Amino acid sequence: MMREEHEIYDYLRHKKKFPGVWCAGCGIGIVLAAIVRAIDRLGVPKDQVAMISGIGCSGRMSVYVDFNTMHTTHGRALAFATGLKMARPDMHVLVVMGDGDALAIGGNHFIHAARRNIDLTAIVINNSVYGMTGGQYSPTTPQGALATTAPYQNIERPFSACDLAIAAGAAYVARSTVYHARELDRLIERGMQKAGFAVIEAVSYCHTTYGKINRIGSAVDMMRALKENSISLAAAQKLEESEREGKIIRGVLMDRDLPEYTAEYEKIIERAQAAQLVREEV
Repeated sequence: MMREEHEIYDYLRHKKKFPGVWCAGCGIGIVLAAIVRAIDRLGVPKDQVAMISGIGCSGRMSVYVDFNTMHTTHGRALAFATGLKMARPDMHVLVVMGDGDALAIGGNHFIHAARRNIDLTAIVINNSVYGMTGGQYSPTTPQGALATTAPYQNIERPFSACDLAIAAGAAYVARSTVYHARELDRLIERGMQKAGFAVIEAVSYCHTTYGKINRIGSAVDMMRALKENSISLAAAQKLEESEREGKIIRGVLMDRDLPEYTAEYEKIIERAQAAQLVREEV
């Protein structure tokens, strides 16, 4: 058996019950496999990796992986991850969140983690709905779509996780879908290598709540829609704005070098310690 075919088993907690808690056909398992492939290629020891998750379907991912993990409170995964990164800046800290977890109750933490440019890899699994808690609409639910909390259509305009991350100051921002699994793991790999706040949006779907109430179809139908409705960044740049409307644009949307927070904080410590030594000598 080739390494690529069994690599995921090296990174799972085998005492946990499999298959996972996710619905059959869910895209979250694809994201998990993409993360594992990225870490395996980077050759990072498991003890040097931490996965922090919040509440929701994606929050269960940290239960299954054989890393240092924290399954935290709703919307606060980035806050826990920030504390860990400050204490252990040498570690690779991944934060796995859903669209509601990251951008609704966790929106404040998301903005300020990007503003600080702290070295975290944030993976936002966007299925446009609160899947685990009953199908309520989220900040990324399309306008006009149905949800259990919008039975007569959602009238709120959605916003883009990637646009928000770029505007708030993230160093690296990328997007792919669970259909484009190999592309997704390459984007995660690049994000983990970036010194600074990296955001990878993994566009997924929820066929058991969102798909059902909107009569979109099965998991296969929704997976096929990701293929048909997405386009690479290079291809999108050749189109008029009107032609890009409604398309999922995939690729690296921002990659810039900015001062990283923990490195800058270490300089503050060094300056404070030097000043203390001068005072003691005087």
